[in-house]
Amino acid sequence: MLKSRNVTKEQEQFHDDICQHVGCLACWLEGRFNDYVSVHHIDGRTKPDAHWLVLAPCGNHHQIGSGCEAIHKNKARFVKQYGTEMELYKMQVEILLDKKIHVPERVLSLSGFKA
Repeated sequence: MLKSRNVTKEQEQFHDDICQHVGCLACWLEGRFNDYVSVHHIDGRTKPDAHWLVLAPCGNHHQIGSGCEAIHKNKARFVKQYGTEMELYKMQVEILLDKKIHVPERVLSLSGFKA
């Protein structure tokens, strides 16, 4: 089993910012703000950009799926309803930028906002 990469201080700050200022994008798309969230890694925890490629879904949209679609419960239905994880990733970056929250250079690059 591969060991998870350590999270840097800059990555921790990015995680805090998406949790506090963006929250659950599935909830947001349903018309409400929910910052009772946890960090979800889009593509595992061991790849080089693992801790940059994250979303902040609430427990219900992350794993539970009680009355809604959850990423881990049925990813295909989640994607159909809310969009791909990369589409949501780009959306959260846009929200941070609109709120004038610092977005790390690597995140801007990964999201396609900067070459």
